[in-house]
Amino acid sequence: MPHPIPRRHDIDALRVIAFAILILYHVSGVYQVDSDFHIVSSYQNGWLEYVRIVFNRWRMPLIFAISGIALGLALRGRNPRSFMLARTWRLLVPLVFGMLFVVSVQAYCEGVSKGTIETGYGAFMWRYLQLRPWPAGTFSGSTHGITWNHLWYLAYLWMYTLVLLALMPLLRSAPVQRAIIWLVCPRGLVWLLMPAVMFFALLVLLKPHFPETHALVGDWYLHAEYFPVFVFGFAVADNAAFWTGLTRLRKPLLAIALGCILVELSLKAAGQYVSPGDIPLWAQHVPWGTIERAARALYMWSALLAIFAWGHAELNRPMRWLPYATEAVYPWYILHQSLIVLAAYWLIPLRIGPLLEPALVILLTVAGCALLHELVIRRVTLLRPLFGLGPVPRGAGLGRPKAAPLQID
Repeated sequence: MPHPIPRRHDIDALRVIAFAILILYHVSGVYQVDSDFHIVSSYQNGWLEYVRIVFNRWRMPLIFAISGIALGLALRGRNPRSFMLARTWRLLVPLVFGMLFVVSVQAYCEGVSKGTIETGYGAFMWRYLQLRPWPAGTFSGSTHGITWNHLWYLAYLWMYTLVLLALMPLLRSAPVQRAIIWLVCPRGLVWLLMPAVMFFALLVLLKPHFPETHALVGDWYLHAEYFPVFVFGFAVADNAAFWTGLTRLRKPLLAIALGCILVELSLKAAGQYVSPGDIPLWAQHVPWGTIERAARALYMWSALLAIFAWGHAELNRPMRWLPYATEAVYPWYILHQSLIVLAAYWLIPLRIGPLLEPALVILLTVAGCALLHELVIRRVTLLRPLFGLGPVPRGAGLGRPKAAPLQID
């Protein structure tokens, strides 16, 4: 019998908050200047680029670290092979279903808005489900015949879980266990921030040669960033000394993160708005690009640690809304970007204004996620596994769910 999974209310709450931020982040892609989002509004705002940077540096590392923590807690006392089979079902079934029947609406709206698709949705779906390649540029991923768009996270998470479970005999060996305990033992602020050096090296050495693709194969920079934070989450999941020490340092971690993002944003703004002729001679010899990358790396890591530290201090307690929200995250994640694209597709031609349009996109997205999850997905037995939900226990109702293990792990 596996040991009961300890409740980490702070991790549950941070996961809910992280995916709520993800919804707003993807909405902002519709309105960013020079956006490469699947559909773009004419109401674009230059300041969104700076807001997106603030969140973009740590939003996906946070989600992968949370997934690693969830894995570390859920794997206690369980056989890695049977656990991987269960996780494969939990991750790949929603991924395949989502690619076929949820993400497809994004491809259709994108193609129509570009003028590369002129048929109706029914004809498009008939062609899309044949899984044959489309002409290049029809929609994102069209040359593969099918796309996963925002669902790339599920493929990456499945692969990372598979690799980590394959390494379990090594990770459970006594020497490695002692090394992990030594590495995550609280030794003060400087020791805690040392991984930022690795992330800086990745920015300098790897990122210029491997731009982000979310294509799984060949996406080496993102793998080099996301897999270590996933393993980090797994390693510290139930290390009480680490969490106690981290919480004590939450204020200096927050101060460092704020200082670093101010440096990065200031240098970015200076590069955009200061002409080369206005730069003093002494400043022309300063390696500003290197300083910006160093600030970025330190910001990502210190912000990630600060979020976990403040979350552990303030959110590690039962909350009435949390069990339901924990259950809802997976279906909302699968649905949200398709609803964003669909809402924007409907609203953009109406030209209703730069405030009302994004407000309605957010409202329609949230309302669509809430209604589809509550009234359809969680109540239809056949749909539950397609959106990552487990079966309803025999004799249990569909009222407020009990606190359950983290879902997307």
